[in-house]
Formats: sequence, structure tokens, C-alpha cells
Amino acid sequence: MTSTGLRLSRVGGARRIVVRGRSGRVSLRLPLRSFVVGAVLLLIALTISVVSLTSGDFPIPVLDVLKSLIGRGDASTDFIVYELRLPRVLVTLLVGAAFGASGTIFQGLTRNPLGSPDFVGLTVGSASGAVIMILLFDASGLTVAAGAIAGCLLTAVAIYLLAFRRGVQPFRLVLMGIGVSALLEAFNSYLIYRARLDEAVAAQVWLIGSTNGRGWSEVAIVGVAVAVLLPLVLFHGRHLDMLALGDETAVLHGVPVERSRAILALSAVGLAAGATAAAGPIAFVALAAGPLASRLTRSPHAGILPGALMGAALLSVSDWLAQHAWPGGDIPVGNVTAALGGVYLTWLLIHERRRVA
Repeated sequence: MTSTGLRLSRVGGARRIVVRGRSGRVSLRLPLRSFVVGAVLLLIALTISVVSLTSGDFPIPVLDVLKSLIGRGDASTDFIVYELRLPRVLVTLLVGAAFGASGTIFQGLTRNPLGSPDFVGLTVGSASGAVIMILLFDASGLTVAAGAIAGCLLTAVAIYLLAFRRGVQPFRLVLMGIGVSALLEAFNSYLIYRARLDEAVAAQVWLIGSTNGRGWSEVAIVGVAVAVLLPLVLFHGRHLDMLALGDETAVLHGVPVERSRAILALSAVGLAAGATAAAGPIAFVALAAGPLASRLTRSPHAGILPGALMGAALLSVSDWLAQHAWPGGDIPVGNVTAALGGVYLTWLLIHERRRVA
């Protein structure tokens, strides 16, 4: 007879949290350190979110925010919380988690720390779809989001076909993605150059990436992507470590290589598309979430869930800085993450040079 339960076990000298389903067939083994790191990252993200709900042009006490969230606030507080601040907070959390999970998956599949949606061209392709809708069709709102999703999916298909040669090698996929990204960047710049000033400004703001002014429609876009795809990649994520060691090793351990790789890759594309459609091609988060989580967990492959939680925490902190760290008001969060990304890339290159030496 089996039952649902959570227990602490020791596997290979390392403590692991084991969650076992009622049927006994489904189990989740999570290293204890990864569990603790994930819990701390979740706490950080939620804490920053509550702080964001309380601060702004009209400060609200924490207790009043909590009352509003449980349906006991007054009308004015409810309006500020539910209409002005909560959508932005939710978009920030969900977009950060989606980018973090997507980046962790692609870095594992390509076995390359630069193999994130930023570098392999997916977010740029999504941006191209949005820019086309803004500049050529004078679209806005959900139509721009649809164009961003379509652009991401078409770019993913193009990169895969261009990189395919008796299979897809990770190194060739990354190089092809970088090449396609450069072409799309040039295409986007050309469209902006030929556009009217007001259209060019609107497109450029979208290209930077921002959570400012996001509403419940954007929450729904990225929320659906996360709700549908994140459980799927967490279930198949147990194969990611084996895939990162190479196809032969994965096959020897009984991993269905092609099926697992296809499910993880398509889900990662969907997560990146949903996140970009909701907030634009925000840089750095997908690139850094996985490696930073890996360093905190002291594991070569931190796992998809710690990567997603790191992405949520990173974007939450960055969005708070975008709102409050600079005088003169709100700036796009993409500016903050791009600055952090430059520092991170510099550190990564120095670290890799020392490791090789």
C-alpha cells in the first residue's frame, strides 16, 4: 500500500528531499541544498513583490495591502492594488520565472552557458514579430503580443532547420542562433530607421523590455505559458542532466533522448515566447538565472525549478530598482537588466579564462 509523503533521504552521500505520489510511480528527488536555495529565492521574490505593492506615488501600509489581497480592503486601496500594481508584480514574477526556466533548459541542451534565448536569437525573433506589427500594421496590445509569439516560434523553426545536418549539434545550434540574431537585429534597426518618430519611439521602448503599464491581459499571456509549460518541463527536467552529458550517456541511462529533447526545447521556446510577448525581450535574466542558481546550489546543473525561481527573484529586484533607484521616475526594467548583464558577462569571461588557464 502506498501513500503520498515527503521524506528526507541520503543518496550518494547527499541529502535529498523526496516527494512521492500516492500511486508510488511519480517521485521528485530534490537535493536538500537546492530545496533550501529555492525556498530562499522564492521568499526574496515574494518579499520584493509585497514591497512593490506598498510603494509608489501613493504609499500603502503592508497591512492594508494584505487586507486588500484577501478581499477586505477599501475601494481606493483595492483600485491601486488590483488595477495599478498587482498586474505589474505578477507579470514580473511570471516573466522572470519563464525566462529563468527557458534559459536553464537551453543552456542544458546546448551544454553552453551562452546558449540562452538571448543569444540563440529567440527573443530577437520575438522582438522582430512585435516590431513588424507595431511599425507595419500600426497594431497594439494583444496583436503585438501575438506577433511576438509568432516571431519567436518562426525564428526557432528557422534556426533548427539551418542548424540541422544529420541531427543538431549544440555548438552548431548556438552559432546559427547567434548569426540569425545578428540578422534580425539589423532588420529591426532598419524598420525603426524607416519609421515615423512616434512609431520608432514606441518600437524602441518595446525592444528595451518593460513591465510598466502591463495589465491583466499580459498576466494572462505569460500566466498561461507558465501554468501549462512549467509543470511539463519540471516533469521532463529529470532527463536534462543526462542530456547535458551527451546522447550516448543519456541512452545508457534509459533516457528517451529525442523525445525528451524535443519536449524540453519546444517548451522552452513557448516559455520564452510568452515572456517576451508580455514584457518585451528583457535581457540578462534567461542568460544568468541558471548559472547563478548553479553556483548557489553548488551543482553543475541547478535544475529548472531553482533556475525559474532565480529568474523571478532577479527580475523582481531589477524592477524595483527600475522604479525607485533612479531619480526622475520609472525607467524600463530592460535598462537595469542590461547593465547587470554586462557586469555578469565580464565576470563570466574572466572566470572562464581563469578556469581554462
